[in-house]
Amino acid sequence: MPVTEVPDELIKLERSAEQERSKLADLTGDEYDAQWRRWRETCEAAQAAINAHAEVAGDNRYELEQTVNRAVRTRMRARLASSHLNA
Repeated sequence: MPVTEVPDELIKLERSAEQERSKLADLTGDEYDAQWRRWRETCEAAQAAINAHAEVAGDNRYELEQTVNRAVRTRMRARLASSHLNA
């Protein structure tokens, strides 16, 4: 059964997790460990919200997660393209 609606809150949580993950690049040692914990916490929050929404809405959790991930990637690509055009 296809996912019918994706709340903006799920997209915001997943985007936040993705942003925290991207901050891991070039870090080492204690800085890496601290950032990894921040990323992990945001991932856990996003996953918990996706799981809860899927259960309440009767959506397949995997399909919902994939829909959220696609929406986040699409929006991030659009922002990147827009920033390159404005540069």
